[in-house]
Amino acid sequence: MNNRKMKIVLQIQIGIFLFVMFFLSLPAASQNNKKEQAKNGKQMVLFDGTSTNAWKDIKSDKFPEQGWVVKDGILTVLPKTDKQEGGHDIVTREQFSDFELELEVRLSEGANSGVKYMVTDSYPGKKGQYLGLEYQLIDNDKHADALLGRNGNRKMATLYDILPVREGININPPGEWNEIKIVVKNNKVEHWLNGKKAVVYERKSDCFRELVRLSKYNELENFGEQEQGHILLQGHGNEVSFRNIRITVW
Repeated sequence: MNNRKMKIVLQIQIGIFLFVMFFLSLPAASQNNKKEQAKNGKQMVLFDGTSTNAWKDIKSDKFPEQGWVVKDGILTVLPKTDKQEGGHDIVTREQFSDFELELEVRLSEGANSGVKYMVTDSYPGKKGQYLGLEYQLIDNDKHADALLGRNGNRKMATLYDILPVREGININPPGEWNEIKIVVKNNKVEHWLNGKKAVVYERKSDCFRELVRLSKYNELENFGEQEQGHILLQGHGNEVSFRNIRITVW
C-alpha cells in the first residue's frame, strides 16, 4: 500500500474513532447535565417586578387589593396610619421543603417586619393563623422590639426570638437595600445578610428544641419542624419594600 493510500486509511480510522468517542460521550454528558440540574435545583421567580401571581392574602385566595403596591419593580407593604389600615401578611401559594430563598429588602425608618418560612396555618389551637420560623427584619436603632428577647435574638437577621446573629454582620441602614438569603436543606438552616452568614442552626436538633422551649413559641407543638411550608412576607404596620424575590428548590 503506497503512502497516499495509507494516509487516507489513517484519516478514515481517526474519523471513525472520533465519531465513536463523541457518540459514547453523549450519555455521560446527559447524565452530568442531570446531576448539575439536581445540584442547582429548580429556580422560580416569586416576584419579577410586576406579577404577584405567586402570592395570596392570608385571609383569602387572592392577592390583597389594598395595603400592598407594586411600583417601579418594587413590592411594598404600606404602613398603618390614621387614614389607612396598612398591609397585612401575604404568603406564597406553593409550599417548599429544601430551598434557597433570595431577595432584597428596604426598611423604612423604625420599621419592623419579617420573612417567615416553613409557615403553616395548622398548629393545634392556632388554626387559620399562619405561623413559622422568622428571619427578623427590623431597624435595630429605632424599634423597641430589637431590645427585647434574649441576647439580641430579636435584632436584624436573627431567627426571631430564638437565635441571635453572629458578630461582624453588615447591616445597611433604613432607606437602603439589604440582600437577604435563607437556605434550608436537610434540616440545616442558614440566614445570610449582605453576603455574610448570620445564623446557622439545625431544625429538629436537641439544641433547637431547647431554644424553642425558651421562646415565645414554646406552646406550639413541634414548632418549625414540619416537612414543608409557605414563605410569608409580614405586614406589621410599617412600610417595607421587597424586590428580586427568587427561590431555588431541590
